[in-house]
Amino acid sequence: MDPIEAFMQANALTTPLFPPTSRYHGIAAAQLTLPDGTTVAYLKRRFVPPPENFALLQEHMVAAGDRLDNLAARYLGDPQQYWRICDANGAMRPDELTETAGRRLRITLPEGIPGAPDAG
Repeated sequence: MDPIEAFMQANALTTPLFPPTSRYHGIAAAQLTLPDGTTVAYLKRRFVPPPENFALLQEHMVAAGDRLDNLAARYLGDPQQYWRICDANGAMRPDELTETAGRRLRITLPEGIPGAPDAG
């Protein structure tokens, strides 16, 4: 192979599979070949950071009828960002966060973005 072509292939920019607002942004895809030769494509595992790694913006007390998509729209400006509320509260099942009125939910910044020193 031509050395320039090899360099271009090795250093090619790849288009992310998911936009930056997706919980799967940056997660690599992989393939598995089954014994029968069938190829199965999948995403590698996403590791959720511990909730204490997120800077707290505020808390929300759950009221009857609250929905995560509505809370994400209210606090984060995008209903599809509900997964950030899940991550911030260590929830594996999104519905569990709004099942009990009176529960306090953490509304946070994404991991790695520091909050104001006096926030909370």
